[in-house]
Amino acid sequence: MDFDRLIPVLRRLALEAGARIMEIYDADDFEVRSKSDDSPVTEADEAADALISAGLRAEFPDLTLVTEEQSDTHGHKVDTFLIVDPLDGTKEFVKRRGDFTVNIAYVENGVPLRGVVYAPARERLFYTLADGSTVEEDGPFDRDTPGALKPLSVSAPDNDALMVVASKSHRDQATDDYIGKYSVKDMTSAGSSLKFCLVATGEADLYPRLGRTMEWDTAAGDAVLRGAGGHVVRFDDHTPLAYGKDGFANPFFIAYAPGVALKEA
Repeated sequence: MDFDRLIPVLRRLALEAGARIMEIYDADDFEVRSKSDDSPVTEADEAADALISAGLRAEFPDLTLVTEEQSDTHGHKVDTFLIVDPLDGTKEFVKRRGDFTVNIAYVENGVPLRGVVYAPARERLFYTLADGSTVEEDGPFDRDTPGALKPLSVSAPDNDALMVVASKSHRDQATDDYIGKYSVKDMTSAGSSLKFCLVATGEADLYPRLGRTMEWDTAAGDAVLRGAGGHVVRFDDHTPLAYGKDGFANPFFIAYAPGVALKEA
């Protein structure tokens, strides 16, 4: 893969999708429907998906594309592919809480090597550069010309005073029980893949997820965190979270900065 070519395309499509999402978000009303798994979907999900999918297929026609909103892409069994969640955090979008993101990632041999996470309502844009390192770009964002870039690096955690980020919409007792195994200085909550980005920036040290996720929910945030020096591992055995699994469903996982002394399940 030519990463010098890939990254500008991912960045541009994320920004274009984010702009379309915000047009719908700022409207007086928008339609919300339920998918077969009872999760919500809006016209913003579908509009962003159409835009990103068309752009990726035009630029990289030989790469397999997997996207949340197109069920016919979920039957692929490949280890190198592009994967998209056009609007992660639809519940946050519907409640107008702002913590939703556009996510596009490139996975090679089961590893998310490059990705972009754009939170348009928060005006935060995170992505990996061609060399694999991660940056946050300062806005306002021009579609074709990047602004000032801040290299990102995970924290040097203090295991006696950890910063923990957890899900805003999917918090449960099992998660609280696991977090209780650590010495926590403070906790914050965030929606969507922003949790990975908070670990990547050093704003948090640890993000455990004891709940159902799909690979399109995590791949871009995983890439961003890896590029900042962080890790994402399975909750059960602490091996790296792999991609391209049958059905694209994830096990429980932990995202963290090296130096966090992980606790057993």
